[in-house]
Amino acid sequence: MKSKRQPLIVALVFLIFFVISFLTNILGPLVPNIIDSFHLSLALAGFLPFSFFVAYAIMSIPAGILIEKYSEKFALILAFLLALIGAATFVFFTSFSIALISLFLIGLGMAMLQVVINPLLRVAGGEEHFAFNSVMAQLFFGAASFLSPWLYSYLVQNLHTQKSNPLLDALNKLVPQHLEWVSLYWVFAVVVLLMIIVISVVHIPKVDLTEDEKIGTADTFKELLKNRYTLLFFLGTFMYVGTEQGIANWISKFLQLYHGLSPETTGASTVAWFWGLMTIGCILGLGLLKLFDSRKILRVFVVGAALSLSFALFGPAKVAVIAFPLCGFFASVMWSIVISLGLNSVANHHGTLAGILCTGIVGGAVVPLIIGALSHWLGLRGAMFLLYGTLGYLFSMGIWARPLVNNAVTKSLRDLFKIKKAVPADTE
Repeated sequence: MKSKRQPLIVALVFLIFFVISFLTNILGPLVPNIIDSFHLSLALAGFLPFSFFVAYAIMSIPAGILIEKYSEKFALILAFLLALIGAATFVFFTSFSIALISLFLIGLGMAMLQVVINPLLRVAGGEEHFAFNSVMAQLFFGAASFLSPWLYSYLVQNLHTQKSNPLLDALNKLVPQHLEWVSLYWVFAVVVLLMIIVISVVHIPKVDLTEDEKIGTADTFKELLKNRYTLLFFLGTFMYVGTEQGIANWISKFLQLYHGLSPETTGASTVAWFWGLMTIGCILGLGLLKLFDSRKILRVFVVGAALSLSFALFGPAKVAVIAFPLCGFFASVMWSIVISLGLNSVANHHGTLAGILCTGIVGGAVVPLIIGALSHWLGLRGAMFLLYGTLGYLFSMGIWARPLVNNAVTKSLRDLFKIKKAVPADTE
């Protein structure tokens, strides 16, 4: 039986995906400015992504329990309220310690949103359209990651100059000179406040979670943790997010340190293209997964990412600004493959397993932090060698993974693009 579609809620979910990405993936371009403004070492700067992504490890599973106890609307408003408090606190009390608290609060909110929106998209868009809508949501997510560094670049270059428009005029009154990057947090606060208002007036449907979406009991967790694949695939998500954030968060600072390139211009645009090519890679990956075994694709894309990283670390400036975005392109399929391999390697309790795997997002906290710490002794280039280790683990997954169900592949390109004839609906 097909569920009733609710286009307004689907559009709202797409917007939430956009906002999540807008708030989440802007940190990389900001890192050099935060380091300069607060006179930080690279080791201390590593605590910035740590504060944000450790919130995912803390909140992912409790958020699922909270949603089951209350409602999706309550969870959405609470999530954005936490993000609003985080952004507003920082613009009024600008310091490094407050930045850490702010990022943690925003991270808690974003983690809650991630748990809510996928089941909500399934119900509002109809189960039969869930796969398509999920891809569309990822495109919105990627679009925000691509656009937000350009907004950052525009603001830091034009605030406190002769240029004038309503946005710049308002921010000129609020943002101190030499802290132009703080304007992004004012934008965050306004965007999040608008989201709270919109969600407050929209009717959010009740979601009946499937068994694969429910968080299980303590006994379920114990059973899963006895399965070695649970730990192995948790490490897989840990290593993937660590790789992604370990590259994205240090791109701009690397280009500034080793090539003298401006974080406000070239650094921001390179990060933008990292996320932009990741989005393009996701689209290409959908087709490849219909043609080849996902483990083979994983191995090939990991090798591509490692080669791109090598060119980025050791090539001249004109090569680095191309190679870093290519890392994003090759990383594009890794998350979906790791998650699908994990879920397909365990027979049951997929909802609880998904919660455990998603706590592996904490890799985005730990790996950039370790890179920052190692840079004290090895320099940033030497510290980023850690990423070869995380990529090596991902490559190994393409060898030892033995899913109970393999991804379905077509026999030819003709089958890939073949469109089945529509079956007429029953008439009464």
